[in-house]
Amino acid sequence: MSQNTTEYTIERYKIDLRRKEGLRLIDRIDYITYDQLDSVVEDLEKDGYIVNVFETYTTQKNLITGELYQERTDTPSFCSPSSESFWSM
Repeated sequence: MSQNTTEYTIERYKIDLRRKEGLRLIDRIDYITYDQLDSVVEDLEKDGYIVNVFETYTTQKNLITGELYQERTDTPSFCSPSSESFWSM
């Protein structure tokens, strides 16, 4: 990922009352431009999906070295160099 590009992720849900939350995750889709994203979100909402949009990458600080780096938002904490559990394994 280049520093000038902001990527976005769409999480697409369907209502499913068999689950405790009442929603079932269908899939996650990555997009690069916000223009492309607008039309896709509108189409998905028309089809009855519940859509969450967020930035794909966040800036984190390495726990040991203190350097900043880009990390996916959906990275588990034990796989992230910004957490103590990553370094204790």
